[in-house]
Amino acid sequence: MAKKILIVEDEDLIAQVLSIRLEGLGYKVFTASDGEEGLAAVKKEKPDLVILDIGLPRIDGNTLCELIKTGEATKAVRVIMLTGKRLVGDMENAFSAGADFYVNKPYEWPRLLGHIQKLIG
Repeated sequence: MAKKILIVEDEDLIAQVLSIRLEGLGYKVFTASDGEEGLAAVKKEKPDLVILDIGLPRIDGNTLCELIKTGEATKAVRVIMLTGKRLVGDMENAFSAGADFYVNKPYEWPRLLGHIQKLIG
């Protein structure tokens, strides 16, 4: 069965490009454009991995990551933060919230794919 990836990203183009690339590799991909949609999708779809932006409307990425990692039904879900935020404090906050990896935008596809493969194969 295909591994499921949820992309929570408010920039449509980034979400579309990631979806196309990941679906081309055989992953089942879902998208959400804000933190509330993302939380609902995590609960409904039970993804293996969430690729999460920090600067999201309604619920920010760090809060969403923390909700995923502390939820009884979702705590095993892996999280990659994919963000334009580059300050050391932003990275520390993401890891404190439970992120497995932190990748800056613009991202290098081989590096991001490497992290995805390490986490879910």
